[in-house]
Amino acid sequence: MPLPEVCVVFVMRTGADGLEVLLGDRLTGAGRGRIVGAGSALQRGETARDAAVRGLLEEVGVGVAASDLREAGVVERHFPTRRTLSEHATVFVCRRFTGVPAASATLAPRWFPLGEIPYGRMRADTVRWLPGVLRGGSVDARFTFGADLSTVVLEAS
Repeated sequence: MPLPEVCVVFVMRTGADGLEVLLGDRLTGAGRGRIVGAGSALQRGETARDAAVRGLLEEVGVGVAASDLREAGVVERHFPTRRTLSEHATVFVCRRFTGVPAASATLAPRWFPLGEIPYGRMRADTVRWLPGVLRGGSVDARFTFGADLSTVVLEAS
């Protein structure tokens, strides 16, 4: 059975102290209390790129052109003890956007310098692939989480 499809977008800009990435405090759902990138579940008939454009606007009020999204790969998360959390995520990075990030009902965004990303507040898999993606690389990985829903027990590329 295919996994639910989602997308996640890491918007970047050059700030006063160098490169920064837009992340947010997840306010609802399974990731509540974690730091995440903005994104969305794909709706029927929607591509990951279309969902990324829509998700950024809905979650943080930022507009992007689909052509400005760099597809950086995929991450699959498997939760054998709670299959409803499992997902196939398409990862995007974007450096061109319009608007000022603002909080929504689901995400409270803020800019983080690349050296100050709070990986300890992110999912355990993210620290393994996000640094490379933010440096211009890509990801193609699958992670299986343990019964605690936090610990990665298996990683495959």
